[in-house]
Amino acid sequence: MNNQNDYNDNKKITYHEQTDISNILKLREVLKTLPPFCRDYFRAMDPVTTTNTRISYAYDIRIFFQFLLDENPAFKNYSLKDFTVDVLDQLKAVDIEEYLEYLKVYKNGDKTETNGERGMKRKLSALRSFYAYYFKHEFIKTNPTVLVDVPKIHDKSIIRLDSDEVALLLDHIEHCGDELTGQKRAYYEKTKERDLAIVTLLLGTGIRVSECVGLDVEDIDFKNNGIKITRKGGNEMVVYFGSEVERALRQYLTVREGVTPVTGHEHALFYSTQRKRIGIQAVENLVKKYARAITTTKKITPHKLRSTYGTALYQETGDIYLVADVLGHRDVNTTKKHYAAMDDARRRKAASAVHLRED
Repeated sequence: MNNQNDYNDNKKITYHEQTDISNILKLREVLKTLPPFCRDYFRAMDPVTTTNTRISYAYDIRIFFQFLLDENPAFKNYSLKDFTVDVLDQLKAVDIEEYLEYLKVYKNGDKTETNGERGMKRKLSALRSFYAYYFKHEFIKTNPTVLVDVPKIHDKSIIRLDSDEVALLLDHIEHCGDELTGQKRAYYEKTKERDLAIVTLLLGTGIRVSECVGLDVEDIDFKNNGIKITRKGGNEMVVYFGSEVERALRQYLTVREGVTPVTGHEHALFYSTQRKRIGIQAVENLVKKYARAITTTKKITPHKLRSTYGTALYQETGDIYLVADVLGHRDVNTTKKHYAAMDDARRRKAASAVHLRED
């Protein structure tokens, strides 16, 4: 019996398992601030959604009820705890439209919050899912959310680094410390190999920043040059990398050997300067810091490095299905929308293909 307990005590908890535990505890706290009947909905969502989705929806649903308290005269004397499920039947499509208008700019305590097209669409999706559960289970007789048009998302050009900018970025990370002195130089030297490995990995595989920070050192397979990642939704997948990523990872691992990690972070591939698993925000900050020195006209984030990889892979192979598979897109139409329309070289040929006058 003791051996079994020892096994459980020493069982490795992955980054994604730890994230789920944190989200579940966070969700329980948010549910305490929502009307009691909401618990049924989130309990029903549990088997079919990720913890990230549920916590996101919980925040969005709370905004909806706050809107009713702040803006709807019928509920001016209510508190969040006073709402019962029948309130959903009292609302009409016009109330939902007013909610979308409210979402553009609203007060959240001392903060002013804003939502663009994507934010409004996501919050309407959360509300539609919320209504659909109670309508399906016959708690309510109406569902006004289906009568409201989803906000139109206007396409934006994909921001990515050009091939020369990719080379400049990696060169900059390798050599930008040459001009530094003192503490800045010491910090740069301490983080240089890690930062170069992270940026090279993002550019060379197209993995998400959450997938990157979730990597354990055991997830690297140098025999096949692959890394095992956990995709959104929890599916595991092996993504393969080339020689440039291999060199950067091997060089970083020699530095990593000298780090004594904080207890509980022994398996993490990438460490923060506090010797803990590096976080998403830290990776976002380091990418922005280095990219600012390369381009002032492009706002480069880890996701833009993913777009850079996807674009390069599509231009090299012309295989949209391969791009979708490697990037982990569930729907190839998502990939087509983002990458297949970006063949600028072919478009430029059109400019010289048609002659209006003879020379």
